Amino acid sequence: MDQNWKFETKAVQAGYEPGNGEPRVMPIVQSTTYKYDDAQSVADLFDLKREGFFYTRLANPTVDWFEKKMAALEGGVAACALSAGQSASAFSILNIASAGDHVVAASSLYGGTVSLMTNTLKKMGISVTFVSPRADEAEILRAIRPETKAVFAEMLANPALVVLDVERFASAAHRAGVPLIVDNTFPTAYLCRPFEYGADIVVHSTSKYTDGHALAIGGIIIEKGSFDWTNGKFPEFTEPDPAYHGLIYTKNFPTAPYSVKLRVQYIRDLGIGQSPFNAFLSNVGLETLALRMERHSSNALALAEFLEKHPKVSWVNYPGLKSSPEYEMACKYLPRGASGVLCFGVKGGKAAGEKVMNALKLAAIVVHVADVRTGVLHPASMTHRQLTDEELVAAGVSPDMIRLSVGIENIEDLKADFDQALNQA
Repeated sequence: MDQNWKFETKAVQAGYEPGNGEPRVMPIVQSTTYKYDDAQSVADLFDLKREGFFYTRLANPTVDWFEKKMAALEGGVAACALSAGQSASAFSILNIASAGDHVVAASSLYGGTVSLMTNTLKKMGISVTFVSPRADEAEILRAIRPETKAVFAEMLANPALVVLDVERFASAAHRAGVPLIVDNTFPTAYLCRPFEYGADIVVHSTSKYTDGHALAIGGIIIEKGSFDWTNGKFPEFTEPDPAYHGLIYTKNFPTAPYSVKLRVQYIRDLGIGQSPFNAFLSNVGLETLALRMERHSSNALALAEFLEKHPKVSWVNYPGLKSSPEYEMACKYLPRGASGVLCFGVKGGKAAGEKVMNALKLAAIVVHVADVRTGVLHPASMTHRQLTDEELVAAGVSPDMIRLSVGIENIEDLKADFDQALNQA
């Protein structure tokens, strides 16, 4: 791959590089196993002395090509594709934190991630302190403890649509000697690359805009490659690993110790890797990512402007609107567009909102977001229903909120559909 290629070219060409007479399109290597001519070759693979494939639970050529493309698009050195976006969020933390450790997280998170932070990690002995996504650096630092191992936040919060000030959160994390993990699912690397603003680890639910067609569940963790894991806070990276005859990750794999450790410990032991077929589908989606994100963003802005003026709509939240409190931050971090998700409320509250959702003909009620088809859902009773009232407020979810994922259909058809539905409220 030519490092000077622009994003659009990398989205099509990076990762898989066919040789003479090989398939032009990235193939699906649908095999669990790989043949070798001598025993020592396999022994070297198990000892991490050479690169290669010996069992698809750890690595697979199709998945590897997809990982390389995602790393190239984000500007990272390595990536690990996992079974779901929730796996990516969970293991981005579990790879560096264990019982007795602590994480600081921005409070405006997807409901499933809030549940992960408040319930599941707690059962594993990892505590989490939430801070406002608008917290200043001093407040973030006050939340960090000696046992803190990471700061976690969403680049564009789901569904609050708060745009993260990455530089501020990165500065606080680095002053404390811990990495900043950023979920970049909604913007994708086309609209924002958090590594350029100080993030150390980026995660995605590849089920969303990466795939883009609501076909394949998946997640990915990408490593920037510049964080100092030898600063004394992460002994698992600098002390011998008895599972690999005393191997030291920062010594043996100085370029991408985080990714190697994640693969050979957690992907190996817990079987959380992405399937070859899902990696293939997600890669096909990546080939049109730049085109789709342009259309998603332009459609969302146009529909947000339409809804903002509609007499049946009480409020609209979209970072690309000039009236949005997020507009200034969106201009800084999302200059190409503010992605395809917006939220709004209908006059008459939750009951009126349900009538609107039921009256839609083109847009559908779906428990999904970020694909080519327009969809709506009610976060408080669906994706965030496990949260308490206090947690809903912290996540930016009001009872009347409708989350709207704007597809790539004709914008006039979308306006007409929402207009007829709103007029029935």
